[in-house]
Amino acid sequence: MRTAFFRKLLDLAAQDERINLVVGDLGFGLVEPFVERFPQQFLNAGVAEQNMTGVAAGMALSGKVVFTYSIANFPVLRCLEQIRNDVCYHRANVKVVSVGGGLCYGSLGMTHHSTEDIAVMRSLPEMTVVAPGDPLEAELATAAVAEMEGPAYLRLGRAGEPTVHQEQPDFQLGRAILVRQGYDWTLIATGGMLQTAVKVAGRLADENVEVRVLSMHTLKPIDRDAVVEAAEQTRGIVTLEEHSVIGGLGSAVAEVLAEADGVSVPFKRIGLPSVFCSDVGTQDYLRQIHGLSEEEIVKTLRPMLKSTLG
Repeated sequence: MRTAFFRKLLDLAAQDERINLVVGDLGFGLVEPFVERFPQQFLNAGVAEQNMTGVAAGMALSGKVVFTYSIANFPVLRCLEQIRNDVCYHRANVKVVSVGGGLCYGSLGMTHHSTEDIAVMRSLPEMTVVAPGDPLEAELATAAVAEMEGPAYLRLGRAGEPTVHQEQPDFQLGRAILVRQGYDWTLIATGGMLQTAVKVAGRLADENVEVRVLSMHTLKPIDRDAVVEAAEQTRGIVTLEEHSVIGGLGSAVAEVLAEADGVSVPFKRIGLPSVFCSDVGTQDYLRQIHGLSEEEIVKTLRPMLKSTLG
């Protein structure tokens, strides 16, 4: 996803000189083409994310559209006060980009596990929160947040994520993408869990269970209509996210269901428990032990499906 992000950012910067990139002394191997083409639109703030965010806010208030970029928690949790006070309070055109959402940097330990970021950013006034599901969505999301006015958070995977969509989807902030139609149950996925959701739906189709798959790339504002429609048209809803079950996609969908009139449907959140992960390993390994692999999700779903479908 990060490769798709930088590819699109280059295109945007060529079209609009207001587009600026500020990094926290990383991205080497990816940022060089941007630096070479647009040296006046690039700044390396060093390992100083709080300063990076404050500088970006000042640039934005001077008429720029500024993307800040760093890995995992560093552009979010380390500089949360600056994001809240400098960016959100002033509704500045700063787009905070985090690469390595979830457990992408699993081998580096919990300091690099980005598992509470969606919850934190969703709570901030004026903040739009976006977690694209594949490289195609990442490109479209980059363009969308650049065009919108105000703060945005763009949560990316690391690298090598597969393309899920067979053709370019209709991407609109705040509107879920229907990836697979079905009327038995609904899987709502965000970020890098989209491919897993599609694979799970394919396995369940072999068992004569037709599962709707929605890519909920925008966590705030969430697509309330898509959630309510799924509750009305299918027999249950499950959310999939590589994030704590508290405050992320599952919480956002639960809030919609709780407030929707006349809607009652079985619902389950599948995500990470609200504990620090003391295990070290690859992203796939950590997904497996936390029940986020394709096999573990199918095991979790089968009893629920049986109780409603017979």
